[in-house]
Formats: sequence, C-alpha cells, structure tokens
Amino acid sequence: MMHIRCSSTLAVLALAASLAAAGCSGGEAVSATTPPSGRGGGGGQNAPVPVTVATALQKSMPITIQGIGTVIAASTVTVRAQITGEMMSVNFKEGEDVEKDQVLVTLDKRPYEAALQQAQATLEKDIAQAANARSQSVRYEDLLQRGIATREQVDTMRSQATALEATVAADRANVENANVQLTYATIKAPMAGRTGLLQVHPGNLVRAQDTQAIVTINKITPVYVSFSVPEAQLPALKRFIAAQGTLPATAIAPTESGRPSSGRMNFIDNAVDPTTGTIRVKGTFPNDDRRLWPGQFVNVTVTLTSDPKAVVVPSVAVQTGQQGTFVFVVKPDQTVEFRPVTVARVAGDETVVQSGVAAGDTVVTDGHLRLVPGSRISVKSSNPPKVTS
Repeated sequence: MMHIRCSSTLAVLALAASLAAAGCSGGEAVSATTPPSGRGGGGGQNAPVPVTVATALQKSMPITIQGIGTVIAASTVTVRAQITGEMMSVNFKEGEDVEKDQVLVTLDKRPYEAALQQAQATLEKDIAQAANARSQSVRYEDLLQRGIATREQVDTMRSQATALEATVAADRANVENANVQLTYATIKAPMAGRTGLLQVHPGNLVRAQDTQAIVTINKITPVYVSFSVPEAQLPALKRFIAAQGTLPATAIAPTESGRPSSGRMNFIDNAVDPTTGTIRVKGTFPNDDRRLWPGQFVNVTVTLTSDPKAVVVPSVAVQTGQQGTFVFVVKPDQTVEFRPVTVARVAGDETVVQSGVAAGDTVVTDGHLRLVPGSRISVKSSNPPKVTS
C-alpha cells in the first residue's frame, strides 16, 4: 500500500510541473509578440514626424533660358613664318601677355639683307643708264634740227630712254620687295593677347609653307560664349532681343563656385540646325578677371524678363512621385496635405510654382520619407531652408 501511494504522489507532482512549464513558455510567447504600450506598432504611427518647413513667397523672379556653352576667344591669330630661314631668337615666354607689334621671333636676316643690297645696286646702275639715255635722246633731237641726225636715230634713242625708265621702275619694286622680305625676318605680334605653347625653338629651320605654327595668340579680354537654344524658345528670344537689343547673361564653370561672370547676349545665328532642332546664340563677356578661358565649358543663363508675381518655394520642398511633382503643405492643425503642383521653372535653389501652392502656404522641406497625407508633424528647431524675398 505504501508503494502505490508514493507512485500516485510522484505522478501528481510531475503533472503539476509540466503545467507550470507550459504556463511559463506561453507567457514568454505573448510578451515576445505583443509590444508594450506606446512603442512600435500602431502607437508609433501616431507620433509626430519631425520636419523642417518654409513659407511660399510671392516675389519677382527672372524668366531665363539656360544652356551649356563654350568659351571662344574674341580673336585668334596663328603665327607662322612668311619666309624661309633659321630661327635665331624667341623674345617672349609661353603663356605671357604680349602687346601689338611686340617682337616675338627673329629669323636669320643676312640672306635678305644681301638681297636688298643687290636690288639697291641694280637700281642705282639702271638709274645712271636711264639718265644717260635721256641725255642721248636730247642730243639727237638737237642734231635732227641741224640736219645731222636722222629721224630713225632720234626715235631709237628716245625708245632706249623710255625702256631704261621702265627698268628703273622695276628695280624700285624689287628693292621694295627685298625690304619687305627683310621685315619678315622679324616676326611681330599682330595683336595684343595671350601666347600659347611655343611650337618651334631657336636653331630650327622654318619655311614659309610650314603648316605648323610657331605660336598661337588668343585675345581673352573680352571673350565670346556660344551655346545652343531649342528652337521652341527662339520666338521669345527674338522678341526680347528685338525689344532690348541685347540681353543680360551669366556664365560659370560647372565646378566653380561663387558669383558667375556677367555679359550680354547679342547674336542669334541665321539658321536652325535641322539635325538637332537648336540654334546657336552668342554673347560677349568682358572677362576682366579672366575667369573664362577659351575652350572651356560653362553653364550659361540668359535673362529674358522677370515675373513680378511668381510664387516661389525652396527646390527641396518639391518632390517627384508616380503622379508627378508634389509638395506636402502644413495645415493649421499641424497635419500635412498632399498637394500636386505644376513647376514653371527652377532658378538655383528656388522653384517657381505655377499652380498648386499659394503665397503664404507652409511647405515641408525635409522629412518627406516618413510622411503620408494626414500625418501629424512637429517642426524641428534647426534653421529650415528659406526663400529669399
């Protein structure tokens, strides 16, 4: 009897232990799947979303045409030799500014000095012969009056004098040509500008027919900036340039910061390129600070006119979704409203909105990813982007 009671007691204790273990494991499962009140799940969705905001303003904004342009030197001169000779000296440094008529290079002058002296000697000889022929012609005229000389002799002497006078004229031209050839031995700068890389060095023989230039000079104050405009914008461009004569323009390198260079757009090409549907325009920039360099690519902005009542928001406030561009507008109850907008144009960090937002509306500029229509927000204390008035 004692053995049966002990077994029954042990069975009851084992059953109680198993129920206790099951109860403990069930409690752990519930606590693992059910979040505490106010953390995660539905409680997190009702928490205000921290955002930054800005106010849409109404102000005057320029109406512009933008493009990528190329800087062109106002003038470019390729310096080549006009005669054949050995290069004796170079009188400039690569990359320095030179003035008009400054001596750049000298060639060997000796052959051309000798040719000039020979031409001058020939001229002097023929001048003497022509003077003698004129004297002979006058003498035979006198002999003809006396009946000593014949008319044929007189005509012969007169023709000889005339021929020698023509020879003297040709000799004078030869002297002038020899003098010009001698001046070509001294190569001067045809204009003021900045020199490039020296292609030929002293000691080399240069020829008049060489295709390789000695140096290239670019005039970089002022410079031109040329860029293409879509033909759809051509009517407006023609209308404003006809009314104003020239249009203000700015240019800046894509990698450069700071204030862009200012100039005036004053040229429209005479034909649209049918392959690209664009037309070339060109502007003149003083470039006194030499920030623009020939051959450089720059971002160009041409200002046509200004819109005095444009509605402007920071560009970071405008988002793009499956339904197009939109902003989140903050309502008085600190919730947000999804508002589709039509963008008229973008000017730097500001966007001109054609419709969808009115002046005075508060728009979200940061924190969009956590927002849905109706989300409650809290404005961050950090300085938000502002639209300058």
